[in-house]
Amino acid sequence: MCKEFNVTAVCRPEEHYMVNIDERLKKIKVLVDAGKYFTINRARQYGKTTILMALEDYLQNNYYVISMDFQMFSTEYFKTENMFVNAFARTFLRLLKRNKCFQSKNLTEIIKQLNTDMEVKKDKFLLLDLFEYLSDICTEADKPIVLLIDEVDSATNNQVFLDFLAQLRAYYIRRTKQPTFQSVILAGVYDIKNLKRKLRPEEEHKINSLWNIATEFKVEMSFSTQDIIGTLKEYENDYHTGMQMKEMAQLLYDYTSGYPFLVSKLCKLMDEDISSEKDSKSAAWTKQGFNEAVKMLLEEKNTLFDSLNQKLESFPELNTMLQSLLFTGKNIAYNLDEPSIEIAAMFGFIKNQNKSLAIANRIFETRLYNLYLTSAEIQGCDIHKASLLDKNQFFVNGKLNMRLILEKFTIHFHDLYGDCNESFLEEEGRRYFLLYLKPIINGIGNYYVEARTRDFRRTDIIVDYKGEQFIIEMKIWHGDEYNSRGEQQLVEYLNQNKGYLLSFNFNKKKQIGIHKIIIGNKTLVEAVV
Repeated sequence: MCKEFNVTAVCRPEEHYMVNIDERLKKIKVLVDAGKYFTINRARQYGKTTILMALEDYLQNNYYVISMDFQMFSTEYFKTENMFVNAFARTFLRLLKRNKCFQSKNLTEIIKQLNTDMEVKKDKFLLLDLFEYLSDICTEADKPIVLLIDEVDSATNNQVFLDFLAQLRAYYIRRTKQPTFQSVILAGVYDIKNLKRKLRPEEEHKINSLWNIATEFKVEMSFSTQDIIGTLKEYENDYHTGMQMKEMAQLLYDYTSGYPFLVSKLCKLMDEDISSEKDSKSAAWTKQGFNEAVKMLLEEKNTLFDSLNQKLESFPELNTMLQSLLFTGKNIAYNLDEPSIEIAAMFGFIKNQNKSLAIANRIFETRLYNLYLTSAEIQGCDIHKASLLDKNQFFVNGKLNMRLILEKFTIHFHDLYGDCNESFLEEEGRRYFLLYLKPIINGIGNYYVEARTRDFRRTDIIVDYKGEQFIIEMKIWHGDEYNSRGEQQLVEYLNQNKGYLLSFNFNKKKQIGIHKIIIGNKTLVEAVV
């Protein structure tokens, strides 16, 4: 059977090209062996379920693993404590049986009595009864029992689940006197400490100590370049495309920061869609093929992007913070005590980059730029209309004339916004250039903002258009000395002979327009507005 890149449900090594997760499983087993309770909380489509299912197999020689999925519990089961307890008990016993648990006479009698009590007590059979039986089962089982629960988000907004957590905590504290689970692992987007996001304000006090027994989960779930190389090697052994694996792995990492779904999705697009268009897998696994896959990904609707859009609507403060981060270049300290930052980190939209906020990866960043630059309100502005009128004049023999783009933008920006104050230029200058640029390259080229160079005064935009790359530094001009330093920095950063500068200049004596700067063997084209 031919393998494929998988972006839905669980990845299985016998069916899918996937990262080797053995080292991750070893690290998790260390926590289990030590009797730790913990949560695996990561963003959507980050490989949580794949890890849990692999972990179930990995632990089975040493433990009985009871692996539940709360998504399989209907909303009805969480309405009352008794309904939840009955559903949990039936599921637990069924999974224990599947584990082929050795059933001594005592254990058989305990399970029989549990079933009898549920029938006799009916709606009076509650959490306390359930946990007494679970403790007895853990005592009699010939191997320790590990409880895994996936998709705990399905339950975190109701009292029954909070009471369930409280019982787990109580038995954990008394585990030396009353046996309980060896380890409990909960998986979901929301960490226990983030449950307040799903509770009404008056209920927040309930979670203060429910899960203070949990050990911090530090196992890295994102993919490294070496992880990606390992996957590409397996693929290359099957198809012999001749791809440059290290370079391709680095491209995948640079654009995704190792986000599992995005890595797999780009690989799947190259393997299936791009190779079909080019009628060649070899042509698909090139930088050009990769850029086409990026463009295809950014244009599609998928569950991950839908989740991003939904969170922007649900949390207006998150939306405001991300727009400020993207367009103003202002440094925002990475502080999880700030609600909007805590939310963005929990959903995997941002990362901590040298104690400052950064968008988690280029794909998310460009998707957000595209979202904000295509709103009806901003597309109604004059600079966007000018771009639509101008765009056909920037192509000569299929090549993009970046110098002319800067020249036209300079004229339009000066005519439209030349009388605006400094604050406007600092806040809106970058946004308006991207708004002018996007319709010109849209449909054929890609662009992204280079995170390593972004600050309040400087932002580098990288444009890829039909195999040609353009580096444009946008900077806030604050004096000749700073300007000279900026030119030198761009020259040092350039990996080609020509670069472009777009300077927003607040000097009243500034000279608007385009001029050329020669530094060594590099040519800079600077536009001043």
